[in-house]
Amino acid sequence: MSAPLAFGPQVGVVGGGAWGTALAQMLASDGREVLLWAREADVVAAINREHRNPQFLPGTSLHPSIRATESLADLAALPVLLMVTPAQHLGSVLGALAPQGSDIVLCAKGIEQGTGRLMSEVAAAAAPGAALAVLSGPTFAHEVADGLPTAVTLACAGGAAQWARLAPVIARPAFRPYYSADVIGASIGGAVKNVLAIACGVVEGLALGANARAALISRGFAEMQRLGLVMGAEAETLAGLSGLGDLVLTCSSPDSRNFALGMALGANGDHTGGAAALLAERSTVAEGAFTAPVLASLATQRGIAMPIAQGVAALLDGTLSPRALVAQLLARPLRPEAALPEAMLG
Repeated sequence: MSAPLAFGPQVGVVGGGAWGTALAQMLASDGREVLLWAREADVVAAINREHRNPQFLPGTSLHPSIRATESLADLAALPVLLMVTPAQHLGSVLGALAPQGSDIVLCAKGIEQGTGRLMSEVAAAAAPGAALAVLSGPTFAHEVADGLPTAVTLACAGGAAQWARLAPVIARPAFRPYYSADVIGASIGGAVKNVLAIACGVVEGLALGANARAALISRGFAEMQRLGLVMGAEAETLAGLSGLGDLVLTCSSPDSRNFALGMALGANGDHTGGAAALLAERSTVAEGAFTAPVLASLATQRGIAMPIAQGVAALLDGTLSPRALVAQLLARPLRPEAALPEAMLG
């Protein structure tokens, strides 16, 4: 374990993929020192020597005040840590990090396989007593890295006092956080939208048109609301940046890794299977592929109608072909559009 670095950054970013690098670039835009942890030695070397991350964020010249390290120990005592590791690895990385009184901002979007825990629950178990917040919203990494404007939800488990600490650290002229205390809602929105983006990518891959995609986004949002409200989220959060805002973005562009995965699956038409091979050949993580079976299980356990999420899970495990998934959704019984409390399975 290396000794702490000599310079004095106040913000650490844990995860050297596209999103972690983009967040570091955004945070360093005012000259602030940012320490970025990456698992890959070549990524660390490229950032420190060339101010680039060609593996995950090619084409972006990184601010020289970003420093990279392979040692988690270098970040453990920093006041603010942004956790940007893949969702399924958050618990193990945060446990190894052992933060020392830091504000932990969760930027991974997913639900843990095997346990069904939200990222906030995973983090609370891995770092007991840590001050947790969730950052989520419509954010393509390359646009944030390029300084293009966006707005996000910053949901603080510690309430207004934590917001007062974090907002000045995270806000930039082109990166505008909005306060929320609804950690559950922000977590659910970011996880569910990844699964729905796969479904919308399938529609694109099958060339079914913009009408079908818009309908799928709307009905997918209804599924997000059903799950969120049952799990204790606030309706306003789900209708905000971390819910509907992120859903619209990721369901509308191949810049979304989940949408791109769905497009590749949809191009298979009537073919079942193939998801494992597509995932294996990708260098980046499509979180929705891990979250879909968890959502399907949660829907069954809690008696919630989530036919799109369950259909995506069946597509990924090879039970349904892309065309059969769409046919199954279109063949569902006719019913009122509004979600009726007494008919959650309608």
